[in-house]
This record gives sequence, C-alpha cells and structure tokens, in this order.
Amino acid sequence: MARPFSFFSKSTPSACLGIDIGTTSIKAVEVRRGDKAPRVTNYGMLESSGYLERANQVLQTSGLKIFESQAVELLKALIAELGTSTKEAVASLPPFEVFTTLLDFPAMDPKQVEQALVYQARQYVPIPIEQVALDWMKVADYTDDKGFAHQKILLISVPQEAIKKYQRIFQGAGLTLRTLELESLSLARLFGGDPVSSIIVDIGSRSTNIVFLEKGIMAWGVQSDFASASLTQALATSLSINPLRAEELKKERGIVGTGPNQDIASIMVPFLDAIVNEVKKAQFGYREQFPAASNAERVILAGGGANLLGIENYFEKEIGMPVVKASPFVKFEYPPEIVPFVPELNPLMSVALGLGMKGVS
Repeated sequence: MARPFSFFSKSTPSACLGIDIGTTSIKAVEVRRGDKAPRVTNYGMLESSGYLERANQVLQTSGLKIFESQAVELLKALIAELGTSTKEAVASLPPFEVFTTLLDFPAMDPKQVEQALVYQARQYVPIPIEQVALDWMKVADYTDDKGFAHQKILLISVPQEAIKKYQRIFQGAGLTLRTLELESLSLARLFGGDPVSSIIVDIGSRSTNIVFLEKGIMAWGVQSDFASASLTQALATSLSINPLRAEELKKERGIVGTGPNQDIASIMVPFLDAIVNEVKKAQFGYREQFPAASNAERVILAGGGANLLGIENYFEKEIGMPVVKASPFVKFEYPPEIVPFVPELNPLMSVALGLGMKGVS
C-alpha cells in the first residue's frame, strides 16, 4: 500500500518551517538543529479576524473546504514579515481533513497488516479508495480473554484533492512543502515520550481536537465543533456588542468570576461546559475502544483557548484530574528575548512547534 506522503522529500534539512493553517489563523515557527535540542529562531502568526464579524469567513471549514487564495495571501504575508532563512516547510492536516478508523487485527507481521488493509480500507473510507492516500499506525497491543494476541490499527486516509490543495497553497506562497502530518501526531510528538497517560485538549477557534496518549504514544483522537469562538459569540450576543470587542473582553476577563467579571464568566461557562462534556464523552469512547488502557492521569490544554484566564482550574474541577497548560518550549532552545512571551506562546504554537521538530529530526 502506498504511503500517503511518499512522494514528498524524505531528507532532513538543517532548518524547517512548521506551519499550522488553522480555521482562522496561520502560525509558523522556524526551527533549526540546536546544540542539545531543536532551536526556535523565528515565529509568527497572522489571523483572519473577519470570522468574528461573519461566521462563514474562515480559512478552513469542516466541509473539507479551504479558501486557497486567502490562505496563500496570508501565508505569503507572514513569511515576508518573518524574513525566514529557509523555504522548506512541514504543514499540519486538521482532523476534519482526514478520515480515521480504528481497526482490530490479530497479531501479525506489519507486511501482512498492510496487505490486509488494502482490502479492509474499501469498507471504511467514505469516498472511492482511488481518491485517497492511505497510511496506518499500530496504536495498541492487547490479549483477549481467550489468550489470543491482538493489535489496534489506526487507518488514516487523506483525500488526494486535499493534498493537492496544500501543495498549491505552499507553491503559491513560494515555499517547498516537504510533508504533511496530522495535527494529532504533531501534538503527540511534543507531549508524548513519558509514561504518564494524558489527554491533550487542543482548543482552537472553530474546533477542538482531543488526543489520547498511552505510554507516550498517540492511541486515539476525536474532533469537536465546540471551540473558543463559541464563547466569543455568546458574549457578543448576550452583551449586544461587536464580536471584536467580545473577543477582547474574553481575553481580558476570562472566567475568573469575581467582581465585575462574574457576569462575563457566567455567560461563557455554559459554552465552556460544552467543551468539557466533549472531553468526557471522548473519555467514555476511549474506554470502550481501549478497555485495557490505563486511566488518564492528566489533561494538557493547548491551542489559543488554553490561554483563557481561569480555564485550568475550571477544567480540573469539572474533569477531576490534574490539568496543565501546554509548555512545548521546554523541548526547544530559543533566544532569551522571547522569554517574556513564552507563557502565552506555549499553547498557541504547539502544533507548529511539533511540525518544526519533525522537520529537523
């Protein structure tokens, strides 16, 4: 079975751009090989604020549509502003661009798995198999109650048209797209690698990506349409204010819930609860799919929504386990002048940093 991105270059450059094209923004980091760890030498973000005024003005939608011309212009502007020294790039694929299916196989050689998947894929991929690129990864081993060994296989299929769109966007921006990767895998690269079972909750503007890590490896992931923009729209509607002002209030006040902030918090909390409930629902689904998996020990909040004041304490109270904000910069070297900005950048740039790490490793 052909790998989905095998036609991209496999060589490893000394510097690479990790580029995360989200639903309303484009984030980029330039990463080089460092002395002891990858080194961040440049970073930036451009946001399309039009979505605050017009709900349908986004860069990508869950209907598998990406607005190429706007994405190209924003990406060109961002790269020009950063003045990057490399044109090599690794980009992310959001969950709604990818079809994933969890399959159960008896223990067998990887070549046998690949041969079996050729036939299995046609049953699970919702579009003609000739129109997708396929990949797979083993995410778990287990033994059933009769003593037979099994393995869980995550089947990944990406529409060929989606791949071509990304190629056109990066070519239009004057960049060389070396490879594409699922957002979930970029996050797992950053926050995996230790034995603590974790749930990554990546709260973007228009979607929330929930990823389960078992023994430091991505095991499963789901995507929800409840996200940060819902809180902004709730404020705008309830207070009869411009959505741009509502976004400012959300960032300034958060859900601390004391004094004059209490009314603002009470407006946003029901929509934050929707995200919390999606995490709880995902936990239930994960336990059904992986009954032998250990219970999660922590939640890692990533994405722009993780910078909401008070969100860590609220999640911890509602989910009942330790909650931490993503801190991917600890795995990188970076210039001292960006130290004051790192706390805010940590969750915002998580996916882009994971992509940059892949590009130079």
